[in-house]
Amino acid sequence: MSTSVLPSMRIDGQVALVTGAGRGIGKGCAVALAEAGAEVIAMSRTKAELDQVVADIESAGGVASAVVCDVSDAISVQEEISKLDRLDILVNNAGILRPSSLLDLTEDDLDAVLHVNCRGAVLVAQAAVRLMKSQGSGVVINMSSTFGKNGRAGNSIYSATKHFIEGFTKSTAVELAPLGIRVVAVGPTAIDTPLTHERLHDPNIGGDLLSRIPLGRFGEISDVVGAVVFLASPAAALISGTTLMVDGGWTAQ
Repeated sequence: MSTSVLPSMRIDGQVALVTGAGRGIGKGCAVALAEAGAEVIAMSRTKAELDQVVADIESAGGVASAVVCDVSDAISVQEEISKLDRLDILVNNAGILRPSSLLDLTEDDLDAVLHVNCRGAVLVAQAAVRLMKSQGSGVVINMSSTFGKNGRAGNSIYSATKHFIEGFTKSTAVELAPLGIRVVAVGPTAIDTPLTHERLHDPNIGGDLLSRIPLGRFGEISDVVGAVVFLASPAAALISGTTLMVDGGWTAQ
C-alpha cells in the first residue's frame, strides 16, 4: 500500500480529445497526454498532419486516433464527438490569429477569428460535456493567452476572443461543478513554435514581446504541455474556474 502524499499526474486509461492537434501546442498536448497514459483523439482540419501526430504517439508506445473536423462546424463536431464511447479530458485548443489594426480589420478576418476561437470552443465544449455528464466526471481545458488578461494593439479581436475564453471558463466551471466536471484554462505567453518562430525573432515584434516577459525568454511547447497534463490529472482535482498562466511573469506586472 502506497504511503505517498503526492497526487499522481498519470492519466492512464483516460480518453483525451485535443483540438487543433495537427501542429504546435496542440500537437505537443496530444503527445504529452499520451505519454501520461491517455488514449488520445487528435482533431484538426488537416489529415496529413493528424496522421503524423498519431504515428508519433504510436511509435512511442501510446494509443491515438485522428478525427478530421472543423471545430466551427456544429453538425460535424456533434457527429464526431457523439461517436465516442467516453471522454475524460478535452483540450479545447483550436484557434487562429490574424493580427490587424482595428481600422484595417476586414470582415472576413473578423468572422474567421470569432468563428474558430469563440464559436468553435463553445461547440466542442458543449458536445464533450454531454458525454462527460453521463459519466459524472471530466475535465475541460480551454486555451487562453496573456492576451486574455491584457490588451495588445494590433490584436484587438484575438485578445477579445481570449477574454471570451476567460469568461466562458469561469461561468461553465460554476455551472458544471455539480456534474463533477472541472473547467480550467491555460494562458501561455508567446510560444516559440515552427509557425511563430520567424515572427518572434523579428527584432520589432519579438523584441517588444520579450521585453514584457520578466523571465526573459519565450515559452516552449513543453512549458505549456506540462501545465495541461497537470490540470488534466488527479493532482489538480480541486482546481476549477481559473487560468494557469504560463507567461514568465507577464501578467504579474
